[in-house]
Amino acid sequence: MERRTLIKTFAASLLAGAVLAGPALAEGSITIGASAPKTGPLAGGSAVTYWPAIQLWVHDVNERGGIDVGGEKMKVELIEYDDRTSNEEAIKNIQRLATVDKVDFIIPPYGTGINLATAPLIAKYGYPHIAVTAVTDGVDEFAARWPNSFWTLGTSEGMATSLVDVMKKMKDAGQINEKVAVVNVADAFGIELANAGKPAFEEAGFEIVYETSYPLQQQDFAPIISSAMNAGPDSFVAFSYPADTFGLTKQAAIAEMPVKVFYTGVATAFPAFAGANGAAANGVMGVGGVNASTEAYQDFAKRQEEVTGVAPDFWASPVQYASLEALEQAITAAGSIDKAAVIEALNSGTFDTIMGEWKFDNNVIRSFWTVGQWQDGAFQGIASKGAGGEADPIVKSGWK
Repeated sequence: MERRTLIKTFAASLLAGAVLAGPALAEGSITIGASAPKTGPLAGGSAVTYWPAIQLWVHDVNERGGIDVGGEKMKVELIEYDDRTSNEEAIKNIQRLATVDKVDFIIPPYGTGINLATAPLIAKYGYPHIAVTAVTDGVDEFAARWPNSFWTLGTSEGMATSLVDVMKKMKDAGQINEKVAVVNVADAFGIELANAGKPAFEEAGFEIVYETSYPLQQQDFAPIISSAMNAGPDSFVAFSYPADTFGLTKQAAIAEMPVKVFYTGVATAFPAFAGANGAAANGVMGVGGVNASTEAYQDFAKRQEEVTGVAPDFWASPVQYASLEALEQAITAAGSIDKAAVIEALNSGTFDTIMGEWKFDNNVIRSFWTVGQWQDGAFQGIASKGAGGEADPIVKSGWK
């Protein structure tokens, strides 16, 4: 699937209903603003992971009469803006939400780089910033710098070293050799993961026989796959964003890349990844994961598809929904829509979410999924930091 086709496929249904200006707001409602890509390179990812989970949560809240605020039920009004996968546009949108729309709360944007770019502005206006689609090793530093910020999806070091641990066990068992190719998108997400992963591979006894980075706008992945194949690795690792994930996998399948571990980043967990690759998806590893057999996940997935028409991914979609469950419960605990009171409630509370019980440890969720793998039609979590319910990894055996 080509990059532009991917973006159009994921985004089309959501673009049709995009709210590009603030709606007429109901009296007594809670106004919540959201800014994330509807166009640009990250539109495909946000159309799966970000917007549908938010829209489902708004639907669910309003179906049960609203959020309990000091004994009064208040429905939610959502204002959406397209940041066009641009830090500058995202900053403008946040500024508008805070000063023109004067929303009560802001749902942080999609993507590590855009979250970091908008964090100072969200902090300036005192909004709670519950980041989901941001993987960074700076969580503790950022939580200290911006005490209004909360970090839920994990760290680059955790994601990368968990992958290395999985592959080391396979190497020690004689399932793969020590040669690995490592590539990354030249964005905050890919750079951090590569910086954490490459020394971890070397420490674990792997030899990096090919490495490169590529720009976010990259469309031709044939040279990367060809060069990696020429180096003769048993394992190929790409710390990639959605369109790159699809492009690299498509090219590897065309070339019948003879590797036993094939790992890609964001979007590997998307249902559309299995749809695009068919049997070739089986055995592909990727970032994240979930225990797909839990009743909570299965109920969430069923309801999201029924309400929004978009199936969730097997990683960050349920975390996005869980972050809003935590926000809702914090508002109720505060008994107010005062932003400072809600931040304090997030700091001190324990929250019942579809991802299990959440309690922020110095503004960070410390338990998270790190590596998943497509196995018989589901993207099963195979490694985590304390999540539990991991499946055993399998060796990739061909592309047909």
